[in-house]
Formats: sequence, C-alpha cells, structure tokens
Amino acid sequence: MKLISWNVNGLRAAIKKDFFNSFKQLDADIFALQETKLQEPQLTAAMKGIDGYDADWSLATVKKGYSGVGTYARIKPGNVKYGIGVPKFDDEGRILEMDFDDFVFFNVYFPNGQMSEERLQYKLDFYEAFFAYSDQLKEQGRSLIITGDYNIAHNEIDLKNPKPNEKTSGFLRIERDWLDRIIENGYIDAFRHFHPDTVKYSWWTYRFKARDRNVGWRIDYFFVTRDIIDKGWVKEAFINNDILGSDHCPIGLVLEI
Repeated sequence: MKLISWNVNGLRAAIKKDFFNSFKQLDADIFALQETKLQEPQLTAAMKGIDGYDADWSLATVKKGYSGVGTYARIKPGNVKYGIGVPKFDDEGRILEMDFDDFVFFNVYFPNGQMSEERLQYKLDFYEAFFAYSDQLKEQGRSLIITGDYNIAHNEIDLKNPKPNEKTSGFLRIERDWLDRIIENGYIDAFRHFHPDTVKYSWWTYRFKARDRNVGWRIDYFFVTRDIIDKGWVKEAFINNDILGSDHCPIGLVLEI
C-alpha cells in the first residue's frame, strides 16, 4: 500500500501544471492534499471524480482561496471526520480523519506562523489541540498515521540554512520543541527512521531560484505511532523531488499490513 502527501499550493493552479499526470504517476492508494485553496463551488467533477478513488474534502469557511485539505482513497474508509471539534481550527479546513480499521489516517495542514505573533500563537495552540485529540485515540490502542505539511523543520539537517533561520517561524525553538514532544510521546518521523542522515527537502520558496539550487526545508512529514513501526508495517518512506507543480514536492510511505 502506498500513501502520498502533497501540499499542492492551490489545486486549481496545480492542475494547470500537470497535476493529474503526476497523480497517475505517483499511483497512491491514499493521496492526501494540503492547501487546496478551494471552496465548495470550485470542486469540479474532474477533481471529485478520479476513477477508482473516493474523495473527501475539508474546506475553509473563514475566507476564500485559503487552506483546505482533500484525501483520495482507493479503499473506502469506515468513517470520516472533518476536524477535531474546535471551531477556530475546523473552520480553516485543516484536518481530515479517516478510519481504515487497521489504522486511523490524518491529513493535516498545520498552520504557518510567519504572518504575526497572533498566527504563531494560533499555530502553537493548533499543535496543542490536535495532539491532545490524537493522543486520545492512541491511548485507546489505535494505530495512527498523521501526514501533511507541519510547517516546521525539526533539526538543522532539515533545512539548508539553519543558522540564519533560527528566528524565522518554521524553525523557532518553540516550534521545534513541539516535534521533540511528539517523538517523546511515541510518534515516529518515518522518513528519519529509514534515512537518519539523508539531506532531502520538501519545500522551497519560489524566490531566488531556491529549488534549482536546492535551498529548501523539510517541513512535510509522515508521523506514525510506534506500534506501526514495531509491527513492521512500514517498508519505506520517501521524498519525491522529481515531481513539480507546487513549491512543495510529494512525500510517501509504503506499507505492508
């Protein structure tokens, strides 16, 4: 089973940049999109009706052309939830939860904290609320896969220029501490588990030809609960730098259950 996550930075824009061919090429069983930037009337038949897939969407209601996540799945989930029951987070369309019996799959677009102190606090509050929610499921014995754009580079290996960015949201100590907490609490960064020393990025600013020069950040992750690793379900985790169409590239997880 192959799982893919990709922040498309606007699905309509990505479609103009060959999204459907990339989708076909990636050949995922579950395909999570972040930052779809869609409203309900903009969901076209082509977006909703990719052959062989069920599609679910959580869209922002607070403003147009903002945030939003969507998940395509070849396997029909038993249950789908569109948030965590906290309106100030759910109204931005940031979370889709799908129950696939063997595991619960979360597609999450974590907030960007760069706009203001207020948005940084919103981001930290979001982390607090989301992981309080996921921890409840974990404590009930559920296996969890939490993928998406976390908007944090964890360690110095995860961005090209760590020192100049120590006071930049996305690499602030207070943000990085959250990823430390997640790991201490029994979640595994799947890519780092398989590739502890690999330098690979998942996002590049559109400015300064950053992608051409590979001046990037790794801010997109698959975190899984420890039991999934212990059971040997995860066979590989990867970052696909060859797929264009967004300022992010797709990341993936290969499972055998």
